[in-house]
Amino acid sequence: MADQADFAAQAMDYMPSLYSAAMRMTRNPADAEDLVQETYLKAYRAYGGFQEGTNLKAWLYKILTNTFINTYRARKRRPEEADVEDVEDLYLYHRLGGGLSAVSGRSAEEEALDRFTDDEVKAAVESLPESFRLAVLLADVEGFSYKEIAEIMEVPIGTVMSRLHRGRRSLQKALAQYGAERGLVDVQPG
Repeated sequence: MADQADFAAQAMDYMPSLYSAAMRMTRNPADAEDLVQETYLKAYRAYGGFQEGTNLKAWLYKILTNTFINTYRARKRRPEEADVEDVEDLYLYHRLGGGLSAVSGRSAEEEALDRFTDDEVKAAVESLPESFRLAVLLADVEGFSYKEIAEIMEVPIGTVMSRLHRGRRSLQKALAQYGAERGLVDVQPG
C-alpha cells in the first residue's frame, strides 16, 4: 500500500507528459489543465490503494483517460482553437519523424512525413474517431504497450490491437490524401 506522503515525489514527474496527453485529448489548454488537475486530485485520493511496484505512469494515464471519457466527452465540443505559439501543435509532428529526428537510416515513411506540415499531421490524427485516436496516441506518442493500453482504456487487448490497426490505417489514408493533394504521392484508385 502506497503512502500519500510519497505521492508528490513520485507522481509529479509525470505532469508534463500527462498535460501533453490531456492537450491531445481535449484540444484546449484550459480543459487540459482542468483534466490534469482533476486527474491528480483523483490519484491523490486513491493513492493509498495504489500498489507499489506497479506502473505508476500507466495508473495515472488510466485515471486521466477515464476522467476524460467520463467528463469531457459528454460536453458539447467547442470549436477547435489554434494558437500559433502553441508548441503542442508541433509535438506529434516531431514524434512522427519531423524536425529533430534527422537521423541516417530513416524509413521512407519518416522521410515522407517530413514533407507534411504539422497542421496536416495534427488534422489527420484529430480526424480519427475518439477510440482510435486515444489508442494511437497512447501507443505511438506515449509509448504504452498493448497490455498497458488495454488496462488504461479498460478494454481487451484484442480491442486495442483492432483500434490501433484501424486507427493507423485511417491515419495512413488521411495522410495519403494530403500527400496526393500536394503532389507528394500518387494515390491509386480503388
